[in-house]
Amino acid sequence: MVETEIGDRIEEVGDDFHVDPHRYYRRWRERGPIHRVRFSDGTGGWVIIGHAEAREALTEPRLRKSAAGYYRLFGDSAKAAAEAADSEAATEVNGADSDAQVLASHMLNSDPPDHTRLRKLVTKGFTPRRVAALRPRIEQITADLLDEMARHDEVDLVTAFANPLPITVICELLGVPYDDRAEFQSWARTLVSSSGGAEEIAAAFSAMAGYLRDLVAAKRARPGADLLSGLLQVRDDGDQLSERELVAMAFLLLVAGYETTANLIGNATYALLCNRSQFEALCADPSRVPAAVEALLRFDGPVGWATVRYTEEPVRVAGVEIPGGQLVYVALTAANHDPGHHPDAGRLDIGAETSGHLAFGHGIHFCLGAPLARLEAEIAFTQLVRRFPGLRPAWSGAPEWHRGALIRGLEELPVRLRA
Repeated sequence: MVETEIGDRIEEVGDDFHVDPHRYYRRWRERGPIHRVRFSDGTGGWVIIGHAEAREALTEPRLRKSAAGYYRLFGDSAKAAAEAADSEAATEVNGADSDAQVLASHMLNSDPPDHTRLRKLVTKGFTPRRVAALRPRIEQITADLLDEMARHDEVDLVTAFANPLPITVICELLGVPYDDRAEFQSWARTLVSSSGGAEEIAAAFSAMAGYLRDLVAAKRARPGADLLSGLLQVRDDGDQLSERELVAMAFLLLVAGYETTANLIGNATYALLCNRSQFEALCADPSRVPAAVEALLRFDGPVGWATVRYTEEPVRVAGVEIPGGQLVYVALTAANHDPGHHPDAGRLDIGAETSGHLAFGHGIHFCLGAPLARLEAEIAFTQLVRRFPGLRPAWSGAPEWHRGALIRGLEELPVRLRA
């Protein structure tokens, strides 16, 4: 459960927040673009839901991203909450777990100049030429998956298509054994959703960190033509990634490399099937897919809230002063539904103007893998609408969404492939 405190008002938000967050955003928006929040475990912070205010916050350098600072603040907040509740957990909250700190110390959780240095080193692996060169292989992977789907009358599109496409691509790009996907997917799901208990989350951190350390060691012993091997060798003016930075970067690229695209494909397919005329428009003219992908990103993108920021000093956003020592979240999906920027924001229109949407963030932390995600989605939907123009819903009742505010995605999406 989440509570939202605005002035003297405290609003309770139930466990269905992840099912339809816009129900809450609409109510919050009536009282402004920024709100204070407190979670059921006693931790709290601020959430920004307005489009203009979100863009401002995403480029505000005083909203910090350093993993070390975040863990210090979050640890202090969690410890205070546990002590206030007289919980046994109070004796267990003694700062961040070491494996968690290692995995979190990637460029997304860093500020300049560290962020500038890390991004410069890894950007060489995501040049437009390198991403474009992946097109034939992505097309082949997509075709193979659709061939397998065609053998059935009904499938879960998440497990049959949305997940395996980006996982196969990122595994091949990074040089990660595809056969290991079940393990690292399970660990990643626990970590990004924070849905498990403390012991389960700690075990997932430990297992993921150990797996990636072994993987980096294997690449160092026997480098290949993959991106991870390349990161071991990349240098810029004598600078290179440390062992800790390599493990953290591998974690970021691996998890973000498939989570974003998998949920983009799943969410977009669900939105199209719930808006039949839009799906049929794509089937009639697949050349509209690239523009449709942008509209679908705006309508129900794969990232609900951007990764956390925090204040070290008071920061004024949208006329509201956020004190120092506070956690700050930017609700990207809320900003993308701000009617002040996107009129008729609650309606899916694959031909609508979508410039300025924030599905991939904004500013220096704009998603490095956005061109790859867009390419995969473009290929996926171009082939999907050509192969299965009779695609129909096969679910009954409301869909089940991943719990948590960070990732926006479906647990499953049963579909019938033919009319």
